[in-house]
Amino acid sequence: MNSLLVVYLHGFRSSPRSSKAQMTGDAIAHRAEQGASIEWYCPQLLASPRESMEMVQRHIDTAKADRLTVIGSSLGGFYTNYLAERYGCKGIALNPAVRAGRELAPHVGMMTAYDSEEPFDFRAEYIDELNRMQVESITHPERYLLLAATGDELLDWREMAAFYPGAQQIIIQGSDHGIANYSDYLDAVIDFACD
Repeated sequence: MNSLLVVYLHGFRSSPRSSKAQMTGDAIAHRAEQGASIEWYCPQLLASPRESMEMVQRHIDTAKADRLTVIGSSLGGFYTNYLAERYGCKGIALNPAVRAGRELAPHVGMMTAYDSEEPFDFRAEYIDELNRMQVESITHPERYLLLAATGDELLDWREMAAFYPGAQQIIIQGSDHGIANYSDYLDAVIDFACD
């Protein structure tokens, strides 16, 4: 049976408890209940980008699935590009930080997680790790789906759109960085992920 591993990667200072991660996981679980062979993997990412990707790649490499789709939000979208190019799989980017090293350089220092206030040290070396993972241009744009909100208050949707030439793009008028109306686009995300 054709089995699918869906990896969801949250954004900077976020967690698997984010609303988009939970909505996506619930929708994937619903597909699985209907008979689809799908494994869901949504880990708590580490402060170190290198360690985060090593952890995720270990899971991917030991999974029994025949196919892989990576979904990522914000910084997770940056990781999605890295993994989709590495594994030749589908990538779904939700308001991605397409140049995460540049975007996160001002945030080096002690930070807290959004939903737990848990402190963590975001070190300067992590910017170097991000820069080493930078995808300059995607290959096989048909493997990618972009959701970009014109109302994103943190990242420029035009830069996102320009980064994914030829990919399927859903440009959301208004909304925000967190994509408050994500539920309106969830079916499109799940269909692309599972197709």
